[in-house]
Amino acid sequence: MMQIAHGFSSAMTDGLFRAMFEARKSVFVDLLRWDVRVVNERYEIDQFDNEHAVYLVIPGPQGEHLASARLLPTQREHILGTIFPGLCVEKPPQATDILEITRFCLSRQMRAQQRMEVRNQLVSALVEYALGNGIRSFTGVAEWPWFQQILSFGWTCRPLGLPSSDNGRNLVALQIDIDRGTRELLRANGVFRQVGLSDLAAAA
Repeated sequence: MMQIAHGFSSAMTDGLFRAMFEARKSVFVDLLRWDVRVVNERYEIDQFDNEHAVYLVIPGPQGEHLASARLLPTQREHILGTIFPGLCVEKPPQATDILEITRFCLSRQMRAQQRMEVRNQLVSALVEYALGNGIRSFTGVAEWPWFQQILSFGWTCRPLGLPSSDNGRNLVALQIDIDRGTRELLRANGVFRQVGLSDLAAAA
């Protein structure tokens, strides 16, 4: 069951979500060497982790973190609009029904087969969250190899500008449109998984 937390304060009161911030540090700082803030030498937390962020986490059988993503409202400060607006040919999309996907994170402890399965679960959960909350599009910033994977899922995805180099990374701004047909598009490419969503606040 996918777990959802609304707001940074809510996330930090729960052990699974604290493990998410630890996993982010392991992936984005230790592995990928991103120059981002680390708190207490343990958690990767940036300026966008605030009361407006929404966190989705897939737990393992022992309650451990397997995968997670953060969603940011595009009408407030977010990564594409605040840090990388130049990646877009036009103004970055902003609306109440458009969210930005950030910090898509898969645990480093998984083997390749489990990693792909959990990735598919997380992608499917993002779609279910969008459909259940009136979200029509996701935006994001991706490195070129990851952008190619995102395209291969089969959903309606397009670049918002040409790739651009940033500190040795080739980055692309993208937009993914979500509607009732998205499940079938993912299913046709072997990506869609049936997932349940559990709201942390509702369960408390």
